[in-house]
Amino acid sequence: MHRKFVVQLFAEEWSQYIDLPKGFVVSERCKVRLVPLQIQITTLGNLTPSSTVFFCCDMQERFRPAIKYFGDIISVGQRLVQGARILGIPVIVTEQYPKGLGSTVQEIDLTGVKLVLPKTKFSMVLPEVEAALADIPGVRSVVLFGVETHVCIQQTALELVGRGVEVHIVADATSSRSMMDRMFALERLARTGIIVTTSEAVLLQLVADKDHPKFKEIQNIIKASAPESGLLSKV
Repeated sequence: MHRKFVVQLFAEEWSQYIDLPKGFVVSERCKVRLVPLQIQITTLGNLTPSSTVFFCCDMQERFRPAIKYFGDIISVGQRLVQGARILGIPVIVTEQYPKGLGSTVQEIDLTGVKLVLPKTKFSMVLPEVEAALADIPGVRSVVLFGVETHVCIQQTALELVGRGVEVHIVADATSSRSMMDRMFALERLARTGIIVTTSEAVLLQLVADKDHPKFKEIQNIIKASAPESGLLSKV
């Protein structure tokens, strides 16, 4: 909170608000307010396996004919899930109303993921997901991908940022039915400080060093470039 706001107390003797220091204690009824800081805090976007969780959002069979370039984002989504498994990064998967829309596509191997959760809410930030995050010590960043960019991805990202989590949206693993919806959602999210990135950038940032013990395995995943498809010119 102190990164984004100044906490102020109304001082009766001066008839105005004054700043309160960090760690203040309130011992009686009083009037306080939060004043947004005017300085912009730069998001660095560092990723480390120990502080990162992957969110796979609603990559379900019934979306296949409707979502633009769905086959391409499935391919990239599988790379990400595989990379998370190699690096020991927890993966949380949601499925939007699976009774009507089906389960996660078979191409994405969910072996070993931390949680697969049905939902009706658009955002992935459900009580069960929050509990799962609380169970993982030191989570600072979420790598987010799936569908649809302008609905479930956008709402998930905004809720996570509101809870102080840094969000990385994987552009080559994220799509919508409409490329206009996708484009403007990514632009809006980037303006809020959310990081729009690519699958290869994420995986290489997580290993960080050619001498990383898992580098060869990650290199094998990205040896063939991810599909560029029609998403490339629509970011």
